[in-house]
Amino acid sequence: MKIGFIGQGFIGKNYADEFENRGFNIVRYAKEAPFEQNKDAIADCDIVLIAVPTPTTPDGFDDSILRSVIGLVGTGKTAVIKSTIAPGTTESIQTQYPDRYVLHSPEFLVEKSAATDAAHPKRNIIGIPIDTDEYRKRAQEVLDVLPDALYERIVSAKEAELIKYGGNCFLFSKVIFMNLMYDLCESLECDFDEVKKAMAHDPRVGDSHMDPVHDSGRGAGGHCFIKDFAALREFFEQHVGDEKSLALLKAFEEKNIDLLRTSKKDLDLLDGVYGKEV
Repeated sequence: MKIGFIGQGFIGKNYADEFENRGFNIVRYAKEAPFEQNKDAIADCDIVLIAVPTPTTPDGFDDSILRSVIGLVGTGKTAVIKSTIAPGTTESIQTQYPDRYVLHSPEFLVEKSAATDAAHPKRNIIGIPIDTDEYRKRAQEVLDVLPDALYERIVSAKEAELIKYGGNCFLFSKVIFMNLMYDLCESLECDFDEVKKAMAHDPRVGDSHMDPVHDSGRGAGGHCFIKDFAALREFFEQHVGDEKSLALLKAFEEKNIDLLRTSKKDLDLLDGVYGKEV
């Protein structure tokens, strides 16, 4: 079985490296050298993992790059979207390309530990746009070539899309809450580290995303959190619209913007999502 990879950023590269390390016959394609010459070879791959940018911009969620490369996958082959995508995107792309099988498998790589995360996943989620025996067979084929994980599920494509956003945005909210706790400890002259450590030892809370100051600044930053929370708030506004819930999401978002701006953290990423006027 030949496995293709479209996109060689930190996600696509680490997945391709992991498959190559296990002896798979792989093809890497990206716009950058030396991979740009492999564009036509993607059509011969049985399964193609796609990890290309899907930014959130001041104009909203943008999947144009993703849609532009799906056509490189060969007729009758399986395209596996690893990029983070809005609920309904897999179904829409499947409709656009009915002669390919389009699945969504969200990635859970942390940039600093991406190689380890790719080789030792905690979860493998495969989302299918149509629930038929053939799509479940294709999803199982993808599970069979991925490294084993303790938790593996075949779900609907929309569920897979929401699993990724739900996880990132929950952790975003956790970062903001711990920033509030930090400010409260400061005002009451309490040792925040003592409070944080004791909270982290509650297994329901855990010790991840507990630091109010991270990477030389405050707030939920990085390439995923800022754009994903903005996108989730937009999805919620479009599909649910409950005013109180929307106000809560906007308050978290606005507080994070303030923390990032005040501490001068990830300003380029912030500007990319909201524009310099925010």
